[in-house]
Amino acid sequence: MTVLPFDFVPLWTLILGFGVFYYVLFDGFDLGVGILYGFAPDRAARNLVMNSIAPVWDGNETWLVLGGVGLLAAFPAAFAIILPAVYFPILAMLLALVFRGVAFEFHYRDVEHRTIWDHAFCYGSAVATFAQGVVLGAFIQGFQVDGRQFSGSAFDCFTPFSLFTGLALVCGYGLLGAGWLIMKTEGELQTWARRFGRYCFIGVLVAVAVVSLWTPLIEPYIAHRWFAWPNIGFLSPVPIVTALLALWEWRSLNNRSEAAAFIGAIGLFLMSYIGIAISLWPFIVPYKFTLWQAASAPSTQAFLLVGTLFLLPVILMYTGWSYWVFRGKVRADIGYH
Repeated sequence: MTVLPFDFVPLWTLILGFGVFYYVLFDGFDLGVGILYGFAPDRAARNLVMNSIAPVWDGNETWLVLGGVGLLAAFPAAFAIILPAVYFPILAMLLALVFRGVAFEFHYRDVEHRTIWDHAFCYGSAVATFAQGVVLGAFIQGFQVDGRQFSGSAFDCFTPFSLFTGLALVCGYGLLGAGWLIMKTEGELQTWARRFGRYCFIGVLVAVAVVSLWTPLIEPYIAHRWFAWPNIGFLSPVPIVTALLALWEWRSLNNRSEAAAFIGAIGLFLMSYIGIAISLWPFIVPYKFTLWQAASAPSTQAFLLVGTLFLLPVILMYTGWSYWVFRGKVRADIGYH
């Protein structure tokens, strides 16, 4: 009797989906803080803005490593197509993250040139965010594939749609960053964060509306997924919940609540993430290869899963512990309290 191998693809899909969302959430808010940093009103405010993420910012990029390595290990065919297709924005993102990290450290040590490092921190955060948005836009549009290889140009990823998603993600991360600062600061700086949070929120609303209309126009598969009957009835809760969350987020940015604005921004990102997943399922190389077609051998997935399932709880524990230790407000005189 032939024993069918266990299907590891759904499990690896959950792990990668979890890792990507956690990266967007955790590194998203600290990149957003970095973007807003350049608009802080004075030196004291900038120091507080930077100190609000100082204990946690570098650990947030653990999820980026997990996502990249997991994609290579579990879905090597997708990795071989996607990476050359978005080579330049990925390169720009990695260089910007390195430049941003250097600026973060030298900001405290090279006082004489602190203004230079201030600009580097802000621009590095913005470039990394924009590059991630370009990757997302190119991914949604799909890639030119011949057989199991990318056959397009390295510049195909730069389209009006991907450039727009780059700007949209800058607004989105800015909203996350503003929510974090509202939760971590008080007084005039918190009021400043609320104001910039409203600016970013308006940008996010425009982006969600435009992308929701644009994606069905560029890809008939997505249009059919969302608007064919009975899908339109089953999927209608997604835009409805998104609209309710948007209303809640706007109210949170304009009242005295502190954690609600950050939670609302997370909710908006979660609904957008779910919307993208619904649009593209079951493709991992959009409109070319499904998750199962791009997966590695079951034995390879099983071998790699052992280490992954051991490391994931460790990552979650030290991440949770670091946020617990540095909970509360950040202040200029005593740091966290």
